[in-house]
Amino acid sequence: MTKYEGKTLNKAVFVVEECCIINCTLTDCDLFYSGGDFELLNVRFENCRWHFRGQALKTIQLQQTIGMLQPVPLPVPLKTDPTKAPN
Repeated sequence: MTKYEGKTLNKAVFVVEECCIINCTLTDCDLFYSGGDFELLNVRFENCRWHFRGQALKTIQLQQTIGMLQPVPLPVPLKTDPTKAPN
C-alpha cells in the first residue's frame, strides 16, 4: 500500500484501495474505487473525478434504482452555429 501524507497531488491517478492518503489535497485527479477497504483521512478533493467499478458501481446503481441516490445528469453540450461568430 502506498502512503501519501501532507502532500498536494496534481493530475494523479489512484486506485483507492491501494493507497493510504492522509492530510493531502488532490487536484484534478482520477480516483478508481471498486468497493474495498480504504484509508482517506482529512483529504481535500478539488476538481477530481471518481470512477466506480465492480461492487462499488453495483451499489450506486442499486441506490439509484430504489431512489436513495439521484442519478447525476450528463452535461449537455452547447448548441452552437459554426457559421456565426461568437459575441
